[in-house]
This record gives sequence, C-alpha cells and structure tokens, in this order.
Amino acid sequence: MRAQYRKYDKLIVGILAGLVVPIIWYFLLLSVYEVLEQEGIIPDISSLGDFRQRTSALVAICFNILILQIFRVRYMYRAMQGVVFPTIALVGVWLYFFGSSVL
Repeated sequence: MRAQYRKYDKLIVGILAGLVVPIIWYFLLLSVYEVLEQEGIIPDISSLGDFRQRTSALVAICFNILILQIFRVRYMYRAMQGVVFPTIALVGVWLYFFGSSVL
C-alpha cells in the first residue's frame, strides 16, 4: 500500500495541502455562519467583534491535524513535514491579526 502513495509523498504536496485545506474550511465556516444567521437559527453576534472570524480561522487551522493524520496513515512522512510549515505560518498570521484581542 505504501508504494501507491509514494509519488505524492513530497514536501510540496504537504505545503499545498496545509495551505489549501484551511483556506477552504475558513470560507466554508463563514458561509455556514452567514446562512444560519440569515435563517434566524443563530443570533447576530456583531456585538462580540471579530469572534466569528477569529474562531473560524482557528478551527480551519486545526483541520491540518486531519491532514496530518491522513498522511500518517498512508506513510507519507515528507508530506507531513510539508504541512507543518504552512500551519506554523497560519498560526503566526492568526496571532498577528487576532492575538491582541485574545491576550
């Protein structure tokens, strides 16, 4: 089974996955929040400031854990290493934008 995924076990595959997956999930989560708010299921929380963006970004970054698990099960260790770089960069960006409101 290991030979099946060998061609994808590259650092660049991990870097791309580590960037694309959180970006997709971030916009997906924001869209879900917006639809739920328009339907009246959840109240408008504009009084909380940037809570929605901050939480959505953090959850989206955490989806890299799922990518790491998938790569680990498939013995794609180089791709796992590639996921670490964008994860650290995204956490740094998150801290830059939202760190002052949390700390």
